[in-house]
Amino acid sequence: MKSLYIKEEEVQQLVTVPEVVEALEAAFRDQAAGRAFTNSRNRLRMPGTTLHIMAGAVPGYFGYKGYTVGAGKAQFLFFLYDAQTTDLVAMMEADTLGQIRTGAATGLATRLLSNPDASEATLFGAGWQAQSQLLAMDSVRSLKRVWIVNRNSDRREAFIRKMQPQVKARLAAAGSPNEAVRSSQIVTTMTSSRAPVLKGEWLQPGTHVTAAGGNSLLRKEIDDEAVLRANRVVVDSVEQAKIEVGEFVGVIETGRRHWEDFVELRHVVAGLMPGRSDRSDITLFKSQGLALEDVAIGRLVYERALKQGLGRTLDL
Repeated sequence: MKSLYIKEEEVQQLVTVPEVVEALEAAFRDQAAGRAFTNSRNRLRMPGTTLHIMAGAVPGYFGYKGYTVGAGKAQFLFFLYDAQTTDLVAMMEADTLGQIRTGAATGLATRLLSNPDASEATLFGAGWQAQSQLLAMDSVRSLKRVWIVNRNSDRREAFIRKMQPQVKARLAAAGSPNEAVRSSQIVTTMTSSRAPVLKGEWLQPGTHVTAAGGNSLLRKEIDDEAVLRANRVVVDSVEQAKIEVGEFVGVIETGRRHWEDFVELRHVVAGLMPGRSDRSDITLFKSQGLALEDVAIGRLVYERALKQGLGRTLDL
């Protein structure tokens, strides 16, 4: 059996964030129609390290991502199988793959849930993952300005210098998170914070929020007020949210929100449930990252690699 091995730099070369936004939209529509499937993330913990496994399927393919976190590093690999032959057709280094698909999920939700004329945004975070978040927001809305919030001013300025040539919107350092959010119609958080960086009291009517940084019950990028003020709360998976979303623990345990209140992204994509019903609605998308998304981008990367002659063939 022959399998294609694709390296990080090739993944980056083969797909862009806007293209993956479209691939994810198709995958979630297939999921809503019963043609695509996803399993929640599983974690195997040992002293000082964790193995994470995520499996999903889209028409024609299924696959899984396995990654380890420990010893001061994280390592990601994705395995793609042909659904008909069950052959392993590709293995990919998957750090960049995960970064792009996480940003693309934010872009898809932002396109569906924010007001079309939104012109100003705030991004909390200035790390590697924040780069694809910015590219995604910029690709789905005609933004004039994006405020960048980060406690480390040197890191924030370096992020602005690197990313400004890549986006249409003007990037600006936020002097005050409060003031930046109050002037924005789109707000995205991509941090590893365990304490809220975004307060619900700052949100103005009509704002769309994506909280994308945390997939652990120990992390909480937005406060309870932000969850409670949202007229619509969308998640990529309710099942996975129950075991991974720290932002929901307080409001669920106190009975101020219920799991039945939340809508899955697939239902909004397919038009089965409304996202925004009024311009003044505050909308919230809590992104955890699904295996379905990994398979959707993995399929795109693999098929493009075949056409362009990239990757190296392994005889397994």
